[in-house]
Amino acid sequence: MSIYATLWHLQFPRTGDAYMGCEWVEVLAQGVPAHVGTPTPGHGYESGDPYEAFLPPAIRIESDASADGLRAVVFVVSTSKKGTTRSGQEYESPLLVLTGAEYAAVPFQVLCDRLCTALRGTRPRLVLER
Repeated sequence: MSIYATLWHLQFPRTGDAYMGCEWVEVLAQGVPAHVGTPTPGHGYESGDPYEAFLPPAIRIESDASADGLRAVVFVVSTSKKGTTRSGQEYESPLLVLTGAEYAAVPFQVLCDRLCTALRGTRPRLVLER
C-alpha cells in the first residue's frame, strides 16, 4: 500500500525551459495525508515515524482538527522509481518536497518556476534571442 495519493499530473519541459520543439515530461504531485506518521495516539505510529528520514516532520492531529490535510507533497517525474534501500515508500530522485502548509500557500507560478529549476538541474536558464 502506498502512502501517496496523486493530486495532479501536468506536462513540463524536460529540461526546464519551454521553447518550440522542446520535449515534455509528466510531473506528478504526490500528496501524503496528515495522518501518515503522526505522533497522535490512535493512528498506528506510536512506536515512531517510519518516514521521517525522507518526508517533512509528521503532523500532530488535534482532536478538534481534521486529519484531511497534507503532511507533504512530493513532486516527481512520472518515470521516477519509488523504493530505495532505506524505504520502499521513498522516491529516488524527487524534484521537490514541500510540507502540506507550504503547498497550500505557494502560488502556482512560483511552484512552476521551482519545478522548472529542478528539471533544469545545474544548467543555466535558456535565453532565446528574438
